[in-house]
Amino acid sequence: MIVVLAACGSESAESSSDFESSTASVTDNQSEIESETGGIETLEDGDKITDSDSDSTGNKILVAYFSCTGMTEQITRWIIDKTSADSYEIVPEIPYTEEDLAYYTGGRADQEQADDSARPAISGNVTNIEQYDVIFLGYPIWHGQAPRIICTFLENYDLSGVTIIPFCTSHSSGIGSSAENLHDLCSDTVTWLEGQRFSRDATESDVIEWVDSLELSENIISMKVGKRTIA
Repeated sequence: MIVVLAACGSESAESSSDFESSTASVTDNQSEIESETGGIETLEDGDKITDSDSDSTGNKILVAYFSCTGMTEQITRWIIDKTSADSYEIVPEIPYTEEDLAYYTGGRADQEQADDSARPAISGNVTNIEQYDVIFLGYPIWHGQAPRIICTFLENYDLSGVTIIPFCTSHSSGIGSSAENLHDLCSDTVTWLEGQRFSRDATESDVIEWVDSLELSENIISMKVGKRTIA
């Protein structure tokens, strides 16, 4: 089983902050959760946070996510806290700047979202992805769709037999066709569950309620406490 991550852009100038660019600055080659949120430590390019007990407990859940300002990363932290999943940050080989993310300026993100074939390169990769049964896939919504780098991620791996659970973050738009279009990139052997959209006002209890509603088998989700280390 698997998971997917995202946020949303709107059609007006006022809601163009769905790129997540209006709330935090973009850092080069690494992403940090604000200190007050706790949880996941700073993630370096291509690194994966793993639980030191994951092998012995049979934890086979991965949360793969892309986040420019921390909205999607916060949802990821709560999913990890609930499921003890491993985490992989999808880091672009060429980091996005604030100018790249500015809506309706003809910048990099605008150009990529207008091009169905765009596949931004990813820095690093997931080690032994075949060990995972479930992947939560998280992303922000850009112009109504997942950023093209999520397409890059899905097409980089053989995900046969995996269950993918998408989730996105946005100010206004729902997950809508973004999940459907990502599903079309996967083989028929992938089980694709209905996704969930979270707004900036989402709380930890909202995320826990959603994860509980998925009714993932107890032998997949192990409610354990362990120290996470960089693998």
